[in-house]
Amino acid sequence: MRKIEETLTQYAAYHRDRRNIATHFVGIPMIVFAVVLALATATITVGPMAVTMAAIVSIVACIYYFLLDRVFGLTMAVVLFAMCAAASEITARMTTGATLGIAGLVFVVGWALQFLGHKFEGMKPAFYDDVMQLAIGPLFICAEAFFLLGAKPQLRRYIEERVGPTVARRAHAQGAQDERPRASA
Repeated sequence: MRKIEETLTQYAAYHRDRRNIATHFVGIPMIVFAVVLALATATITVGPMAVTMAAIVSIVACIYYFLLDRVFGLTMAVVLFAMCAAASEITARMTTGATLGIAGLVFVVGWALQFLGHKFEGMKPAFYDDVMQLAIGPLFICAEAFFLLGAKPQLRRYIEERVGPTVARRAHAQGAQDERPRASA
């Protein structure tokens, strides 16, 4: 399994513009919640216990995140299981069709924000090169939140040494070159 440093550095190489990161802070949670909400409509009954697909997928994701980094894994567990609880409340109060409609709308808006962010960035999304990057997006947002709070400075330094710091750029003139550093390797 890849290390957290390598995983986040690869993702960060596609996300250096602060406007892109800002759109991801909204878009990624929307996408994740939409998926959780849709998966909460499906349950599996094992003996006397019913478990939603949202809970099963969240457990798998949290195990993966925990294996990469314990603190991030636990943080993501809190976030994902809060989303599962909210999704369970929604599915208990609405029809499956209405729930899936809301999930679909939230999913589309979340992805629109993602692509808007990558327009600011001037780069394609990371998952175009590696589909596993779809699973890393939520972890990247978790890491960026920690960095904003001053936590995990060594990890932040490791990433920035390889791909450069995040930048706030003015719009470039058409055809101007972007002089931001790119990932090496």
